[in-house]
Amino acid sequence: MPDPSKTLAALKSRLLEIRHLKDAAALLAWDQETYMPAGGGQTRSEQLATLQTLAHAKFVSPEIEDLLLHHIDPATGLANPNANGLDDASKALLRETWRDFSQAKKLPSDFVNRLERECSLAQQVWAEARRRDDFLQFLPNLQTVIALKFEEIDYLGGFDDSPYDALLDTYEPGATVAQLQPLFATLRRGLLELLHHVRECASPPDDRLLFQPYDQQQQLAFGKLILQAMGYDFHRGRVDLSAHPFTTSFHPTDVRVTTRVFEQDLPSCLFSCLHEGGHGLYDQGLSREQYGTPLGETLSLGIHESQSRLWENHVGRSKAFWTHFFPLLQHDFPSQLGTVSLDSFHAALNRVKPSLIRVEADEVTYNLHVMMRFEIEQALIEKQVTVKDLPCLWREKMWDYLGIVPERDADGVLQDVHWSLGALGYFPTYTLGNLYASMFFQQARQDMPALETDIQRGNLLPLKDWLNCNIHQYGRQYSAADLLRRITGRELSVDPFLSYLRTKIGDVYGFTITP
Repeated sequence: MPDPSKTLAALKSRLLEIRHLKDAAALLAWDQETYMPAGGGQTRSEQLATLQTLAHAKFVSPEIEDLLLHHIDPATGLANPNANGLDDASKALLRETWRDFSQAKKLPSDFVNRLERECSLAQQVWAEARRRDDFLQFLPNLQTVIALKFEEIDYLGGFDDSPYDALLDTYEPGATVAQLQPLFATLRRGLLELLHHVRECASPPDDRLLFQPYDQQQQLAFGKLILQAMGYDFHRGRVDLSAHPFTTSFHPTDVRVTTRVFEQDLPSCLFSCLHEGGHGLYDQGLSREQYGTPLGETLSLGIHESQSRLWENHVGRSKAFWTHFFPLLQHDFPSQLGTVSLDSFHAALNRVKPSLIRVEADEVTYNLHVMMRFEIEQALIEKQVTVKDLPCLWREKMWDYLGIVPERDADGVLQDVHWSLGALGYFPTYTLGNLYASMFFQQARQDMPALETDIQRGNLLPLKDWLNCNIHQYGRQYSAADLLRRITGRELSVDPFLSYLRTKIGDVYGFTITP
């Protein structure tokens, strides 16, 4: 048997070349959403398709397969028991590379090229259609993308219960419809109960103070101040503006977040900076030594989302956080906030009010937005509805879940970028992220008794270090379930999240819910 260390070195060398190609494509995609002139769309889609096709072809090459088969049992996808000299991290690297290889090999290169090109074009059309509130403009592109996703599912195969499982597995390995449906059903009951109590309150918090004129440049400057306090390294990152906030990473030394700023909507920039900052800290906290390999990549989108939601909500919507940062915000906006109390500001930030836009939803209703998207995507992929049905179906689900209906498609079916990118199966990871975040933050508070005091003082670095140590540094060495058990000793549950919300929202609204 070949020397495992030499095989691993050769494999890492080839994976590094592939990563460079993917990062070049990611840089072009970042530019497409930030600085690219509108006229560059067609050529950009072709550039992206070429790079991704080259990366795919290199990855599914016989050379990669041969290196993997030296030490992998293809029947199990695990390292051979007799692969002497390999530590647990190296075995995990082989396992995860084989998983990626096995899935990628099922996709022909010409299909990868078509999918990348069409999604790049669709994203550009979506942005214009959303601006114009014109779903029909986007319809042909979306139909093409969905047809390609059906084709992708056929290539991937092996998902007997629901074809949607193939798409879920792309973003949250191992997740299935059968697993998520009962989890989401339990969560939905708890959220609707909490929402009922909120609606019974005669005097909800007054949040009008958040929606008055705030200078946009000052908002952005304050967002950067928070990012810096979180430990986001501006020497290895930057902040830009985009229509839909996102984070992209080309290496732990080059991680970029985006936000958006509206003059009369203070929370939008504020919480997108906290949210994307959580993503950015994860990417900056990955192992530089493992760059190019699965151990230098984020574990899953659910775990990734747990980092953003932890910072946005458990930290950013807490009274402890604003004990330090509210006086600074008052200093920047004295006419708007100078006479406002900390309690009033904190209550306004945590007001529960069903709204149209997912990314601006409160913590109680946010996951209801996600669940309706999960149901819509599942129905679409299981061919219970067509793409043309989506605007009407969206309105029906919004009414069923939240009791409101969008008047414009721009505030409804066109509000999210995901479908234009072909990212079906992505939405459920947002709710999984909220569940993971509650369990991680609960454990962090147990491990660090001074955490609350640190946050009150604006000292956020101990929390960042805890996340670096317990989550970020491992990349994909563990599965999401194994990582959760390793950190908390528990299986995934909705209970910590519901308990957290009942306590916080109950304090804000003045009621108590006994589970």
